[in-house]
Amino acid sequence: MQIDGSEIIRGLPDTNVLFISNHQTYFADVVAMFHVFNASLKGREDTIKNLGYIWQPKMNIYYVAAKETMESGLLPRIMAYVGAITVERTWRAQGKDVTEKREVNPNDTENIRIALNDGWVITFPQGTTKSFKPVRKGTAHIIKTYKPIVVPIVIDGFRRSFDKKGLRMKKKGILQSFTIKEPLVFDYEKDTIEKIVEKVEYAIEQHASFLKVIPAEEIENIEELNKKRNF
Repeated sequence: MQIDGSEIIRGLPDTNVLFISNHQTYFADVVAMFHVFNASLKGREDTIKNLGYIWQPKMNIYYVAAKETMESGLLPRIMAYVGAITVERTWRAQGKDVTEKREVNPNDTENIRIALNDGWVITFPQGTTKSFKPVRKGTAHIIKTYKPIVVPIVIDGFRRSFDKKGLRMKKKGILQSFTIKEPLVFDYEKDTIEKIVEKVEYAIEQHASFLKVIPAEEIENIEELNKKRNF
């Protein structure tokens, strides 16, 4: 895995940190984050080699997951006991978008608040593994209300490596990339929910502008990177 930014992890406080990331598989993304975070905290520099870091890991790491996903099988149910904050999605049910959005369950946001007070929380603001879907306003409300340190992460290569759930490798030899960015800066008094959503979209590289026409030189660079991914 190609990792960048592990020094940022070591500079974070022990609590009230919210990691925001694009999403490519249900579980492999989260597992990678647990490894990268703990390796970084144990002094590894952009690597997860030498698994000694798994002894005495940071335990107060939580992740936000859709309740229906975590109830979809035995292994997801087991993983739900390992740091999952399950939430009811207001816009989706039984794998399909719903026309009438449901009310937000206040227990969901309260559980996220409790987790932030206790440690680090991972969330995928788009609420789906599909690229360039809109960032949900719920994440912006959490940021504006609880004012955590917000650390963006951009991942790639996981969708090509694993099945949708991230439990089975479908193709070997794919290089995954994991980029940790500097914490975002917000003006909690002036930034609207819409402005926070926009900042999050840019930070995790899921804003519509990333779908613009790509210059030829950039395409060449991407092709070179893809060659390296298929080593």
